[in-house]
Amino acid sequence: MRYSQWSMIITASFITCLITANITAVKLVGVAGLMVPAAIVIFPISYIFGDVLTEVYGYSAARQVIWLGFACNLLAVAAIWAGQVLPGASVWDAQGAYERILGYTPRLLAASFLAYLVGEFANSMVLARMKVATQGRWLWSRTIGSTLVGQGLDSLVFIGLAFGGTMSAEAVASAMATQWLFKVVYEVAATPLTYAIVGYLKRQENIDTYDYTTDLNPLAVGQ
Repeated sequence: MRYSQWSMIITASFITCLITANITAVKLVGVAGLMVPAAIVIFPISYIFGDVLTEVYGYSAARQVIWLGFACNLLAVAAIWAGQVLPGASVWDAQGAYERILGYTPRLLAASFLAYLVGEFANSMVLARMKVATQGRWLWSRTIGSTLVGQGLDSLVFIGLAFGGTMSAEAVASAMATQWLFKVVYEVAATPLTYAIVGYLKRQENIDTYDYTTDLNPLAVGQ
């Protein structure tokens, strides 16, 4: 990956959105009669930055950032857990609140990590292949098409693993569909912003990567 000022800004923004989403996801909010995590405000933005990384710098660069985001998120979770188990000071009376808001159950944590990897890699792979297939035209079709797949898999994996067996099948399916639809609408609404960022970066970086021969294996980190 070509490490420039702009690529570092996009990478930092991507990881910030990811970690912030995981912290705020604990709160459930009502939107137009639908119940969704508060993270719905920030998490789709990570997909927008993921689109920008793949579109401008290529799949190989996006793959590195996806794994970096995974590692940073793991570090954040470990730090939060350490803060939870450390003995509180005598004047500290908010241990219960700390655990309630920042604590993670193993099931939710596993669901979150797996959904992130599946969704982000699917999003980047689809966009990379569509860019080659369309010869760089119709950016909107790639950003929306990749989001349909990536966010769909993310919602399917997370909701299925986190809540499967604890709610009715109908409720689980409804939660999956609601989150997926909300995220896709978010991406569509952000399309003008995505166009502006991509266009600006391509001009500033003088780069427009096509993944004609790139190995799309998520584990091929060094390539």
